[in-house]
Amino acid sequence: MFARPALRQLVRLNRPFSTSAVRDADFTHAVIGGGVVGLAVARQLQGREGTSTVLIERHSHPGTETSSRNSEVIHAGLYYSPTSLKTKLCLRGKHLLYDYCARRSIPHMNCGKWIVAQDSQQMAELEKVHTFSKTIDVPTHFVSLDEAKRREPDVRAEAGILESPTTGIVDSHSLMQALQGEFEDRGGVCAFNSPVSRIAPIRNGTGGWEVHIKDCEEPITVEVLINSAGLASIPLYNSIVGPEKAIEPFYAKGSYFSYSGSHPKPKTLVYPAPTPGLGGLGTHLTLDMAGRMRFGPDVEWVSDPNDLSVNNSRLTEALDAIQSYLPGIDRDAISLDYAGIRPKLGKGGSVVGGTGFLDFWIKKEEGYEAWVNLLGIESPGLTSCLAIAEEVEGILYK
Repeated sequence: MFARPALRQLVRLNRPFSTSAVRDADFTHAVIGGGVVGLAVARQLQGREGTSTVLIERHSHPGTETSSRNSEVIHAGLYYSPTSLKTKLCLRGKHLLYDYCARRSIPHMNCGKWIVAQDSQQMAELEKVHTFSKTIDVPTHFVSLDEAKRREPDVRAEAGILESPTTGIVDSHSLMQALQGEFEDRGGVCAFNSPVSRIAPIRNGTGGWEVHIKDCEEPITVEVLINSAGLASIPLYNSIVGPEKAIEPFYAKGSYFSYSGSHPKPKTLVYPAPTPGLGGLGTHLTLDMAGRMRFGPDVEWVSDPNDLSVNNSRLTEALDAIQSYLPGIDRDAISLDYAGIRPKLGKGGSVVGGTGFLDFWIKKEEGYEAWVNLLGIESPGLTSCLAIAEEVEGILYK
């Protein structure tokens, strides 16, 4: 890796990597954004023989935004439209991720998940999820209340429980370290502390792109541009296409809560029944690799993607939601921990039966040479990261 001042020096050393689309380009690919998806895409592209890839990240470390401020859940793929990219890439990505973590000794656990219903309306939502899971060949089954009391006596589910045995958790930081290490081992270049100030297509008939980095005198030239900038991806897209094609960004802020009590101690993830149109999956119980409980996220629509402050204004609401399925929780032992922000393309629902389903936007932009945008990459982006990388490579090199 290198910091911004060394950028041009290293570019000169790597200039022979160029292929044919842009004569003497500094790199074949530039991936903007060093989150878990950007790292996975960069690693995938750097595996192509005869190419070079630079990963450009404005922060000093990878994954400091959405990628490290989430639930770290490996999703089963239960909640998305059957023909969507979210379903396709989550199902593929789940298997790739479990396999990758096992091969690279990345801490992870296939702990399963319970989705719980407290009344008939919520139970109807569980039935929808169960029916849908059969159509996409994802295993789910209902747990009897007697079995539930034996396995997880602290969990309340008045109407029913749907179990997802292929859901799990992963140490996202270890995952990103592994992806970065493999990318660099393949010859990839990480440019941290390198905020992009401007990107311009090269209009000399050869295609390609100029990527201008703040406080760098000369731009980097690349053949292929990948916009995987997370919270900044839509503003970056808008800066290139102009106001006529601009997209409005939406930001869903979610607060997470830690638990300092010694009881209860569930061994599985616990989610409330999905609520259509909520914009998320509700304030759920997740575990980290040490078995510690945490809760979240809630949903707060914000205009500033950099506002990661937490406050107590929504704590009572969160406590009530948590206690609905974990009644023995010590409310005084729950406290605010951190917040994360999800980049979204709108405020539509993300669950089975929800309105205004919002899919991943992963496609090549028409009218431009070699430009792929990844917009609205929220959950299940972490689960899907390796499959998203395959998708991008397929778009570019079918």
